[in-house]
Amino acid sequence: MLEYKSKREIECMKEAGRIVALCHKELEGFIKVGVSLLEIDAFVENIIVSNGAIPSFKGYDGFPNSTCINVNEVIVHGIPSKQKLHDGDIVNVDIGAYYKGFHGDSGWTYAVGEISAENKRLMEVTEQALWKAIEVIKPGNSLRNIGKVIQQHVEANGFKIVKELAGHGVGRELHEEPMVLNYDTGMGDLILKEGLVIAVEPIVAIGTEKMRVLADGWTVVTVNKKASAQYEHTIAITADGCEILTTL
Repeated sequence: MLEYKSKREIECMKEAGRIVALCHKELEGFIKVGVSLLEIDAFVENIIVSNGAIPSFKGYDGFPNSTCINVNEVIVHGIPSKQKLHDGDIVNVDIGAYYKGFHGDSGWTYAVGEISAENKRLMEVTEQALWKAIEVIKPGNSLRNIGKVIQQHVEANGFKIVKELAGHGVGRELHEEPMVLNYDTGMGDLILKEGLVIAVEPIVAIGTEKMRVLADGWTVVTVNKKASAQYEHTIAITADGCEILTTL
């Protein structure tokens, strides 16, 4: 069932989103060669807790850590470990914060040192797809059109949408209705209305959309072992457009 948020509820969600955005801002200077994934996880958890919030992901369906950290071919749900970042890696850090009954959710992809031209282009196109999607989010437009815009931009640039994964509604639960697909199914639709809050997250890979889940039951990787990127914002539909909640 769809849940539409009041202006008061969205104001509370903005604080959850601000805390997530603060984490990403601080990560810009923290992510570098030699830093371990567990160090990144602890760094983010400290920021969330020190701002009066709770990590949304920790304990979610048994997930053991505060962040999902996805390096290179890892698409989503990477469990932080002692693995250290190397020059040329790209790393996506997905962060959620729970504040006074509401969640904020945002993932961002970072370059570590000097990365390949292909991975740089992957990151650029994926982030561009997110901003193009945000441009069409407003009352009266359709949910399906968000996916259509993302798909057109990604495929026009020679990359693949990972179609088994999608964005989602956000609110009192981390994952709510509706599912926000990153492609056009050509079927069904939902008209966007004021008060709906969604996480839009293009998830893009090189060469193939095929994925597999590792033995830990969480980590999802590309089958061709090439890199994946994801960019995500939590967004509220307003009376005349939309507002990004996961921002400073």
